[in-house]
Amino acid sequence: MTNHLLLIAQQKDGKLSDWVRYYKKVTSKKLVNMILENPQESRKEWLKMIFAYHAKFNNRSGEMQFWTHENHAIELYRTEMIESRMNYIHENPVRAGIVEKPEDYMCSSARNYAGLDGLIAVDYW
Repeated sequence: MTNHLLLIAQQKDGKLSDWVRYYKKVTSKKLVNMILENPQESRKEWLKMIFAYHAKFNNRSGEMQFWTHENHAIELYRTEMIESRMNYIHENPVRAGIVEKPEDYMCSSARNYAGLDGLIAVDYW
């Protein structure tokens, strides 16, 4: 989606919160740099102002904050729960009116499950 990320993840050593923290740290630095260093990004100054504004409310963020600090983690302990959440995630761009079919959304694992090439690697469960 254009303004949030939905994923199903499992950490082998059981420290998923550490992985999420690391993921946010690495990707926020990369994404902010990509935005601010792109000479064709027309919203650069506006985005810089938004990132700086949100960082003011959190001492851990430094000068810029890309991700929010809350997560809406849900433990998925049954196969039915995993399937239900995966269907919800795959249908999200359809509900938003971005695509007609889940597998049409390039940033979705729905492509992988439909037998198409995806942008991300997927470990099937």
